[in-house]
Amino acid sequence: MVVGGLLVAACSAIEQPAGASLSLEAIYGENAYESDSVAGMRWLDDGSGYTLVERVRSTDGEDNGFTGEEIVYYSAAGADRRILVAADRLVPSGAEQPLEIDDYAWSDDRRRLLVYTNSQRVWRSNSRGDYWVLNLENNSLTKLGGPDADEASLMFAKFAPDADRVAYVHDNNIYLENLTSGTIDQLTQSPDEQTINGLFDWVYEEEFGIRDGFRWSPDGEHIAFWRLDTEGSQDFILINNTDELYPTLTRFPYPKVGETNAAAFIGIVEVDSGATVFVNLPGEPREMYIPRMDWAGNSRQVAIQHVNRKQDTNTVYLADLDGELQAVLVEAEETFLDRFRDIVWLNEGKAFLWYSERSGWREIYRVSRNGSEMTDLIPGEFDVISTEAVDETNGWLYFTAAVENATQRYLYRVRLDGSGEMTRLTPDRFSGTNSYQISPDAAWAVHEHSRFGHPPQTRLVSLPDHDSRRVLVGNNALREQIESLATGDAGFFEVTTRDGLTLDGYLMKPADFDPGQEYPLVFYVYGEVASTTVTDSWGGSTYLWHLLLTQNGFLVASIDNRGTAAPRGRDWRKSVYGAVGVLASRDQYDALQQMAARWNFIDTGRIGIWGHSGGGSMTLNMLFRYPEHYHVGIALAPVTDQRLYDTIYQERYSGLLPEYADAYVEASPITHAENLQGDLLLIHGTADDNVHYQQSERLVNELIRYNRQFTFMSYPNRTHSLREGAGTSLHLRTLMTNYLIDHLNQQE
Repeated sequence: MVVGGLLVAACSAIEQPAGASLSLEAIYGENAYESDSVAGMRWLDDGSGYTLVERVRSTDGEDNGFTGEEIVYYSAAGADRRILVAADRLVPSGAEQPLEIDDYAWSDDRRRLLVYTNSQRVWRSNSRGDYWVLNLENNSLTKLGGPDADEASLMFAKFAPDADRVAYVHDNNIYLENLTSGTIDQLTQSPDEQTINGLFDWVYEEEFGIRDGFRWSPDGEHIAFWRLDTEGSQDFILINNTDELYPTLTRFPYPKVGETNAAAFIGIVEVDSGATVFVNLPGEPREMYIPRMDWAGNSRQVAIQHVNRKQDTNTVYLADLDGELQAVLVEAEETFLDRFRDIVWLNEGKAFLWYSERSGWREIYRVSRNGSEMTDLIPGEFDVISTEAVDETNGWLYFTAAVENATQRYLYRVRLDGSGEMTRLTPDRFSGTNSYQISPDAAWAVHEHSRFGHPPQTRLVSLPDHDSRRVLVGNNALREQIESLATGDAGFFEVTTRDGLTLDGYLMKPADFDPGQEYPLVFYVYGEVASTTVTDSWGGSTYLWHLLLTQNGFLVASIDNRGTAAPRGRDWRKSVYGAVGVLASRDQYDALQQMAARWNFIDTGRIGIWGHSGGGSMTLNMLFRYPEHYHVGIALAPVTDQRLYDTIYQERYSGLLPEYADAYVEASPITHAENLQGDLLLIHGTADDNVHYQQSERLVNELIRYNRQFTFMSYPNRTHSLREGAGTSLHLRTLMTNYLIDHLNQQE
């Protein structure tokens, strides 16, 4: 339907009387609007119940600081609750406080519990820390790594299938610790400092989304692992000028576009003897990638996905224990492949599930082990988002998809043998975005639901009837807070580009909106291939900041241009190949023109735009490519020159050098910096290991060259997220808010 010219598709228009005003201090200083979530949820193998990590409160009910955490069991069918691991069982010998649980894992036989604690950040995630094993039979609590292990120095610890041993990574090698004898054996040997086993370099971790680099065989006799040789991959250097008397340096291999990659190998080590075989994969290792690897539904073969540097061809191999190879499947595209996923094995390894866009849409296929038979389980003109569960016993595949609306997510199921039609399980009353943690028997699910402007709620539901059994997290107090705020109309709409492509967007209006007045408009943009901004879901602090802007007299909008990760088909995503930022910025411009023609309450002389990372790049593109139409921009941590970004991401979408050299120049915002006419606030963290501070420094030089005036803010030793350090988030958003008010909300 249409409300005041606004197409309300995913979330209905919100009409509320004047209410409370937001403050930056409340959002970013006090975290007064933070939502709760389910912590440490694990389904039991039989699906009868689940465990959660819960904080121990003092006897008077007050929060008097950390007193411990306990692991609690809840039955699925009833309301049974019992403490499985009390906090006092997690107190190390000689300590006064129990361990803080950053993560945990049960052994298959439930005799032991692996507790991850004291975690430390390694690039994007806290993947290094201490591991302890609690023997639930005799209550012994043992720290892994031996007495000489440094604090917080272990990574990715995992039980063997027999639960009597644990493997982990320490100092770039894989070790095996016997939980009965306490002996520790080193399973891999790095020949030099440039060789790492069982973990990844920066670019693999960031762009393939993998951190844990080894896999136990189902029978526990072997471990398959990645080995990376980073020699020849040049180091990037981060400079810390604030923490010591003299600058300190951090070096790490970071291959930029066209430069030398690490060489990746797959090894298989026999844990009893230490004998290791390396798989003889074809091609020059530094010109190939291995984004996924795991055991192939048995303990005799490993499945390896082997991708060329251009990332348009993925060959699936089965490797025997002696390293012999058999190619079973080739996935190829004219442009690029992305979102590499783990293979799910069926029928004791006789078949597997495979994602493919060969039909033009992202679908799931059932493939025979040798690749000779492929069955499309979910044919249709829509994209599958993710697999949620495989119920082989009853023959069902559960998945999330966007069938009718790209801004929403719902749960469906279909037969594993390809017979019958798919069925939507999410009821209509849960319009918006839905995510699920489904029990192993697919009889239950923890269901989280949210909508635009509405915080998430988490429920336990039965399947397939989707009957709500109990609310786990209601966020009721937060919902009441949000409802009390001064909020204007908000809704989703569509616009059409010059070549007939439909784009999704949303628009937020001030609470005291008057259609007879003109308002400044601020766009929130990402625009690149890794994510989207226009989703019918709770937006957290970003939504609240946008709401604060509407309370200060702004319109706020966002558009998903072509090429973003929206579930709108292969052509949508692949159309930007070799021209990332070019077509995308044209789409954004077309959207603005249509919006301005449709709604005369938009002041086309006061158009602002902001974005972070890829959104920072898009902000620059709009200011530089369409300077007469975008008047104020805030670019956070932008890629200004695509040739300075990493190989895996940028070459995937922009092509290889030297063939695409001219395209890199044309697509980079820095090429068009001379055109800046409006007001630019450029923001970057000096310790950004992802989009390097170098990117903004080069843009600064270019703007100086052409005498283009701008405002620049650097945040010392902040990374790409720009969140570290006391007061950073509040300072950043205060800076951004004031800049928009000072430069955009003043009528001429």
